[in-house]
Formats: sequence, C-alpha cells, structure tokens
Amino acid sequence: MHGHHGDEVHEHDRGLSYDLPVLARRRMIRLMAGASLVPLVGCSSEDGTAASAPSSQASSSQTSPGGTSSPATDASVECAPIPEETEGPFPGDGSNGVNVLKESGVVRSDVTRSFGDSAGGTAEGVPLTITLTVVDAASGCGTPKKGAAVYIWQCDREGRYSLYNDGVTDENYLRGVQEADDQGRVTFKSIFPGCYPGRWPHVHFEVFGSLADATAARSITNTSQLALPQDVSETVYATDGYGESVRNLGELSLESDMVFRDGHDQQLATVTGSTGQGYTATLTVPV
Repeated sequence: MHGHHGDEVHEHDRGLSYDLPVLARRRMIRLMAGASLVPLVGCSSEDGTAASAPSSQASSSQTSPGGTSSPATDASVECAPIPEETEGPFPGDGSNGVNVLKESGVVRSDVTRSFGDSAGGTAEGVPLTITLTVVDAASGCGTPKKGAAVYIWQCDREGRYSLYNDGVTDENYLRGVQEADDQGRVTFKSIFPGCYPGRWPHVHFEVFGSLADATAARSITNTSQLALPQDVSETVYATDGYGESVRNLGELSLESDMVFRDGHDQQLATVTGSTGQGYTATLTVPV
C-alpha cells in the first residue's frame, strides 16, 4: 500500500458524504435524460450498473481481439452531458490549496514533465496520448465546442499526485491545459496512470468556456473523470514500474469504484495501442 496516500485513501475524493449528493444528481440527470427513451433504453439496475449507454457517444467499450477497446455506437440514443464528478482532493486549481492554473507554462500538450520553478522531474511510465473531443450536448453532440479549454490532472506510475503527495510536492507534472481546436479536440501527451488503493485507473478533467477562464481558474463548466479499460490496464500493469498497481486493480472493479459504480458508459475511454508503442485514449465529452 502506498504510504503517501495514508488516510487519504479512505476518504479519497472527500468521502462518501461528499459524493452522495453528486451521485444523486447524476441519477436524476440520467432519469430525466432517459425519460423519452423508455421503450429503447433500459434503466440502471439497483446496484448502479447501467443496462445501456445513455448518450449518442455510447462509450461503453467492447474489447477487440487485439487487446484494445472500441465503443459501441447508436445514433438513436439521446446525447446527455458528461456526468459530473468530484474533483477529488488533489485538483491543483486553487480550490484545495495550490493553484497551477495561474502559472506560466500550464498551457501545454506534453504534461510528462514539470515546468516553471518546480523540481523539473519527469513522470515515467507507458506513454499515453489522451484526446478529448468537447461537443455541445444541447445540439445533440453534433457541434464541436471550439475555443473551450480543458484542464487534466492524474497520478503518476506510483499513484502519486504532483504538488500534494510525499516525494512529488515540488513537481507539477501530469497537469496541463489545452484549448479546443475547430473540431473541439484537445490532446495531451501523458503516461498511463497507476492504480492506487481504492480507485479505478482514471484521469481527472475540468472543462472551461475559454482558455482565459481556465488560466484564471474561474467559471468551470464541467468536472468529470475518464476511466481506463480493465484489459489495457492489466497489460500495462504487467510492465516494469507498475508492480503495486497489479494488486490494487485486482481488488477493484468499475462497478465497485466509488466514482464509476453508478454508471460509466459516458466515461470509459476507447483505448488503442501497445505497451511498446504507447496507447491512445479517446473520449467524447458532451457539455
């Protein structure tokens, strides 16, 4: 178990008392979004697992023979906004101590290295390119949100968050902001995150209306998390440096994770690639 999380493991993402209102809102959103689709879309089961995807993205992944994951799509399913999630205790956006968003250099695509006056370290691990496509949910996910901005942050191979956890408090790697292009896309060069006790492998992100809002750390429009598929995670964690992630992942499932257990269809990324060449994770983000 990682000593750097300590008690934080048991209250990660600020605990169940913090998350219950979030989960309740998500259930209400899902019920409202699916009200007009009762004949076509099944309801969520009592244990919180989704019977079918609630959006046109339908990003629940189906594993292909090559060990990658591809989404099942159904244009007839209604587009719903990305589920709102807790930002967790390590956002670095000024809401819980340090604020990396106002630092010069945070707008970047390669987040593997620290920048500015930090210690200048590099996050080691299997390469992971993260591409998020921000679209307008109100228009049926057909309109890209050009000019929106996305801030991502994640743990490193050892399960540590820069700026917060012991050993990396002087680092700010695995954090960065990008402005969406004409297609609503933002792309980050990162590493596959480790799996620490109590949480499924994931990447946090916040969406802002503009780059100016993001770098001023104001007016967040959406806060959510990207989940990584089990088959790819298991493959990555069999490589050097991810030893503790093997055990931690074995004790979890998407259905038991405190964030994704009430439904992860819209948050499970499509992942392709290999440990040798690196992976690419893609996700559509309706806002």
